[in-house]
Amino acid sequence: MVLRFPFIIIICIACSFCVLAQESNQTLWYKKPAEKWTDALPIGNGRLGAMVFGGVENDRIQFNEETLWTGKPRNYNKNGAYKYLPEIRKLLFEGKQKEAEALAQKEFMGLESETGHRASWVKEMQAGKGIQGNPALADFDDKLWKTLNVPSYDGWETVGLPNLDGAVWFRTTFDVPKSWTGKYLVLDLNKVFDQDFTYVNGELVGNTDGAEPRKYTISAKLIKPGKNVIAIQVLNYYDRGGIGGYKDVKKKIGIYPVGSNVDQGISLVKPWKYKIQNSTPPAVAQYQASYQPFGDLNLQFLNHAGTSNYRRSLDLSTATVKTTYSLKGINFTRTYFASQPNQAVVIHLTASKTGSITFNAALSSLHQSSILKTLGNSTISLVVQVKNGVLRGESRLAAIVKNGSIKIINNKISISKADEVTLFLTAGTNFINADDVSGNPALANTKALSSLKGKSYAEIRKNHLQEYQSYYNKFKVDFGHSVNENLPTDERLNKFDFSNDAAFAALYMQYGRYLLISSSRLGTQPANLQGIWNDLLTPPWGSKYTTNINLEMNYWPTEILNLSALNEPLFSKIKGLAKSGTETAKQYYNANGWVLHHNTDLWNGTAPINASNHGIWVTGGAWLSQHLWEHYQFSKDQSFLKNEAYPLMKQAALFFEDFLVKDPITGWLISTPSNSPENGGLVAGPTMDHQMIRSLFRNCIEAAAILNVDESFRKSLEEKEKNVAPNQIGKHGQLQEWLEDKDDTTNKHRHVSHLWGVFPGNDITWDQDSKMMNAAKQSLLYRGDDATGWSLAWKINFWARFKDGDHAMKLIKLLLKPAGTGAGSYVNLFDAHPPFQIDGNFGGAAGIAEMIVQSHQGYIDILPALPSTIPDGKISGLRARGGFELDLSWNKGVLTSLNVKSNVGGICKIHYKNLVISIQTKAGESYKLNGDLKLQ
Repeated sequence: MVLRFPFIIIICIACSFCVLAQESNQTLWYKKPAEKWTDALPIGNGRLGAMVFGGVENDRIQFNEETLWTGKPRNYNKNGAYKYLPEIRKLLFEGKQKEAEALAQKEFMGLESETGHRASWVKEMQAGKGIQGNPALADFDDKLWKTLNVPSYDGWETVGLPNLDGAVWFRTTFDVPKSWTGKYLVLDLNKVFDQDFTYVNGELVGNTDGAEPRKYTISAKLIKPGKNVIAIQVLNYYDRGGIGGYKDVKKKIGIYPVGSNVDQGISLVKPWKYKIQNSTPPAVAQYQASYQPFGDLNLQFLNHAGTSNYRRSLDLSTATVKTTYSLKGINFTRTYFASQPNQAVVIHLTASKTGSITFNAALSSLHQSSILKTLGNSTISLVVQVKNGVLRGESRLAAIVKNGSIKIINNKISISKADEVTLFLTAGTNFINADDVSGNPALANTKALSSLKGKSYAEIRKNHLQEYQSYYNKFKVDFGHSVNENLPTDERLNKFDFSNDAAFAALYMQYGRYLLISSSRLGTQPANLQGIWNDLLTPPWGSKYTTNINLEMNYWPTEILNLSALNEPLFSKIKGLAKSGTETAKQYYNANGWVLHHNTDLWNGTAPINASNHGIWVTGGAWLSQHLWEHYQFSKDQSFLKNEAYPLMKQAALFFEDFLVKDPITGWLISTPSNSPENGGLVAGPTMDHQMIRSLFRNCIEAAAILNVDESFRKSLEEKEKNVAPNQIGKHGQLQEWLEDKDDTTNKHRHVSHLWGVFPGNDITWDQDSKMMNAAKQSLLYRGDDATGWSLAWKINFWARFKDGDHAMKLIKLLLKPAGTGAGSYVNLFDAHPPFQIDGNFGGAAGIAEMIVQSHQGYIDILPALPSTIPDGKISGLRARGGFELDLSWNKGVLTSLNVKSNVGGICKIHYKNLVISIQTKAGESYKLNGDLKLQ
């Protein structure tokens, strides 16, 4: 026994370490509550999303429902825009890009939503409607006004006016020294959002509407020694409002004599008095709609100061957030998850001592039109109406307590001295589909709460786990262990760049899968620019669907990381876009088939938006069609190909059959007008377009052959595909981004669109054309490594395809660095563009998988880009084209085992280094190989 005891201790310690390490590679955790939204931990069931802050005394749970958007069903297309297409093409062929862009901006963009009567509203605000007296006057009494910090660099929404558009008065004073007597002064405010009427001592000194800097010269006659008054009426129509000052916060706003500067003058960076005059400005025209937050659930705990042992965590394997802490000898636990089976966010509160749970629960919303109601003895509701839109929503909060008491006071649930509490948060809107908003918002709530009746918390959690893990457990990854595994996630993130922590990359892969499962379930909308999580009424880029890479990147992990079923929302969206895109194809190009430009929203807008120098990009439908084809490639599901994929792909190809025109110089078929996404303006013949169109034609040809249909269509596409402008190598040895050899090698633009053929496409591969592959690599070297978050993720995939794992890992290090003013990852590992965009999470996770296995060249390539920093590892559930599922392990950079499961049968070709094997497989059978690809 004496000899065995130390051995048992060692075994136990080793096992404990393994368990802890395994948990840390599936858990994000922190020693303190979230301070900012991007510190909070996300949960979601595809339709409902929530961000858990985990505060001790005030726990905020900000939540979303996926169909709460601005806007309404409407016509996005400018009828007859195609009449201007020949002239736009002619101008581009003549090299008159600016003239082409000007004509396109005037005649070829989509229709904006209805606008309100701004001029009459401004008149009313100027006349003082909604406010007593005249705040512009120097002697106006503002004693009862509140104060606000000025400038509000990121908008007044961030410093105390979170849901406000409208008219607000600001007032402050400044003391003029005698030495300034008789001098003209400069009032420097820089940015004001959106319009200002600025008064000094009651006299109007300036009025500007727009983004121009405000520097107003004030006559010496207006200024007196001693106290002077500045009053500014700020009119904000949309998005952030207020006196914004300088982006560089070190530069002060202020007032100073002409000829000097603010450092010799008086700073106006301080609290100002303010008064809201009006909060209902006229509607601002929008090309497309924006995703909206729904509300907040706040749990308020009294007498909770002095806690210890705090921990906040997200367990990816169970899709569960936990907050734990100790107070006065009592251990408290809060558990949060978003149940898909019961369509509710569930919050379970327990304590180690009976009768210890006392708190108030309140609902609130940023939406100006929101109402709280009491429904029965243990349920409250929040009803919201989206401003200037047709969508409305209702959420409900129901509580179940074990012992203790429950009351509703002032529309808040008040719970006292309970042993255990379970909260159910539900939500719904009147959205049915992009053409129908006749739904009842209450229905989703009643249905969800009814499904929860009679079920214990244990049963609800069990059902949640079973449904969630049916996706999550299909894939496992282990990149070994590191000394950083036991650190909180924020500390681990800080150390990743200079540490050997391959396991953190494994965690990041699983986190990407977790986020996709949480924001894209069967029957939901697809994951948007922020997945399903958004806390702003005017989120960045509307938090919509940007289709010139971002929507597509969201779904890169689905096939390779064994989440194929989660494509369903995307495929459903493609069907809706094909319908609306058919009308856009007619109105803009007089063409058959369907087209999608660079953005869409809940309402399936497909027309060009924003500006003609980047909004006229025609290959969104081609890119989305690639996802349909890839799903067939991975699954070999001929029923899907026949009934869903091919009909949509064919219609996309029909558009390009009509759209392509002959280049007058080369004779090639080219795409025009279009652009290389967001770079270089409106052009004829961007390389990316041609890669995607060529790929679409080839995929349609192959699909039609498999299905034995459309022989004449196949022949037509074969002829056209030969004549589409080819990839070209330019004078710098680079893959040309455009038809002409005009690439700027110093350009570090975030989009690397002409490399689409490398990834996610296969228009350029090592086997087909190594020279072109090297040219693409040269282009990426010129573009550089630093980029926005999603661009870093794309570059990881490029370097994987270039078979340079160490360079790919360099990009992973950049993606997983703390986000400050630049790209990286926030505390909760959300991707930072900045700001937050979820596509980087998804693209990064897919990119790491691409380093391990590739299958786009007609065979499975094992460890094609394994970095030296991941010498050991094992993965199970990785998928490859051809209907194969792989388990593999490696040690010291060398393959040690490979198991291939064939889902549909057929020949499986495998490459590993210089080894090549071909296996005739049977459906449902597995094949074990060693590191030399020998069957076991």
